[in-house]
Amino acid sequence: MNKHWKIKKPDVAGVKKLSQFLNVSPVVAHLLITRGFTDEESAQKFLKPSKEQLNNPSLLLSMNDAVRRILRAIESGEKILIYGDYDVDGTTGTVVLRKALQILGAKTGYHVPHRFTEGYGIQQPALEKAKENNFGLVISVDCGIRAHEPLYWAKENGLDVIVTDHHLPDEDEGAPPAFCVLNPNQHGCKYPDKTLAGVGVAFKLVHALLREKGKENLVDGFLKMVAIGTVADVAQLTGENRAIVSLGLSDLPRATNPGLRALMEIAGFNEQSEMTAFDLGFRIGPRINAAGRMDAARDVVRLFEAKSKDEAEQLAKHLDDKNRERQIVQSEIVRLAIEEWETNSKTNQTHAAVIAGDDWHRGVIGIAASKIAEKLHRPCVVISFEGNDGHGSARSIESYHLLDGLTACGDLFEKFGGHSHAAGLSIKKENVAEFRRRLNKHAAEHLSDEDLIPQIDIDAELKTESLSLDLVNELKILEPFGAGNPKPVFMTRSFCLAFEPRVMKERHLKLSVAGADNKRHDAVWWDGVEKLGGQTLKAGDNIELAYTLDANTWNGTTRLQLVVQDLKRQF
Repeated sequence: MNKHWKIKKPDVAGVKKLSQFLNVSPVVAHLLITRGFTDEESAQKFLKPSKEQLNNPSLLLSMNDAVRRILRAIESGEKILIYGDYDVDGTTGTVVLRKALQILGAKTGYHVPHRFTEGYGIQQPALEKAKENNFGLVISVDCGIRAHEPLYWAKENGLDVIVTDHHLPDEDEGAPPAFCVLNPNQHGCKYPDKTLAGVGVAFKLVHALLREKGKENLVDGFLKMVAIGTVADVAQLTGENRAIVSLGLSDLPRATNPGLRALMEIAGFNEQSEMTAFDLGFRIGPRINAAGRMDAARDVVRLFEAKSKDEAEQLAKHLDDKNRERQIVQSEIVRLAIEEWETNSKTNQTHAAVIAGDDWHRGVIGIAASKIAEKLHRPCVVISFEGNDGHGSARSIESYHLLDGLTACGDLFEKFGGHSHAAGLSIKKENVAEFRRRLNKHAAEHLSDEDLIPQIDIDAELKTESLSLDLVNELKILEPFGAGNPKPVFMTRSFCLAFEPRVMKERHLKLSVAGADNKRHDAVWWDGVEKLGGQTLKAGDNIELAYTLDANTWNGTTRLQLVVQDLKRQF
């Protein structure tokens, strides 16, 4: 699929001024300006994340009510149940909150629902069991903002529930009938940062509790786990999240938790390893997520609460095995879904893809939807049927508000919820055709033809003589990279292929390119065989590259490597 390259224009005068003030290269100054940090103060704050950038937790609506209720439970010996979601965000938040409550002397239990037998969110049977087991207070993590019926039951039966969540509330129904709600996105909450992950909201509660009991010095120790959940949930790495992740990453090499150390080791890290947000999102996070996707997410809590090295290593290996299983199943579902799309769906799905199949593994349909949305550059819903009951995961492209689209079809679902670009739903098989029609109609009304052309945002055009390992090292001051602060993408027009590309593992391409200065650079294009779309490249071809910069170490030698995002031939 041809992509549109949108190149950001430099502010020459602003770049010169900021470069001199910060003593950084013009490239870094340009990147700061294009990301909105146009003055010295905002740029300095961005480049130096600190504890001072963590907002006062009391700014969250109802925080003081939540703290008072929890401390009353602790003082009276009342049992507290933590009810977490089964993804990385929910499980890490459960670990963080439970540890803090234990420090304060609370009697706690936890419940992480099983994806397949219970489903997403707060469920009444789990609350009934909590009541039977003499829990007097339930605190949700990363769920509950749309849980109205179960919370009405809890209220009628004398069970207090504190909801901590970050998902968008139901516009029609308003706040859930909980004892209180902590959510920066709820109506009336003036918390300055609306992008906290679920684990981030739980962390704010932890901070407020520890501060109230004179133990604020312990707050920093939780940031490692909060950073993992924040990155894995693809939260925006700007503002407070940037500070959380930066501080957590800097502390990760010193982690002493047996479970965290075992997980890091099985992912290939040791005490000397330099970890980035990329590593959290693509090496640590998937192993945690695999527990809830393939089996029982409570294994994540067990891992991080393991007391011995042997127990931690066994549980880390279990998560690693589940992640390998997930990769195999995911690959097969993506293949089947694309096949279904290409065979049956093109004629009536012009602006959104709704793809369904029988008995597709529900734990991985969300990842499949992400892959397909990226491939087709369309909003995508992947539905797995068990008999007449369908469970779907939806992902969107940048220019389409997915939750608005689902809301327009809301009468067709058993239930649904999520974010602007990721959501889940339950639907009966007989409603899928109408859902497909109406979602495409809504998407067609809100997407232009241009929106359906994938776009690469080019941060800057570089001359070949600017490419160096020194630039790679300087770019590290812009870390952590992720949602809201992506790794910079550059382009260069005057490359020549030194050799015919080499195919690796039948999927990837290894290139050697030479610039105007005749200096050769290695380049790798992941999944380049497919992305090239049947075109052929040969030695001597003149090309333009869009790429990110990396340092590749092999056999003790570190060399500059261009990681190709797109390629255009010059004719």
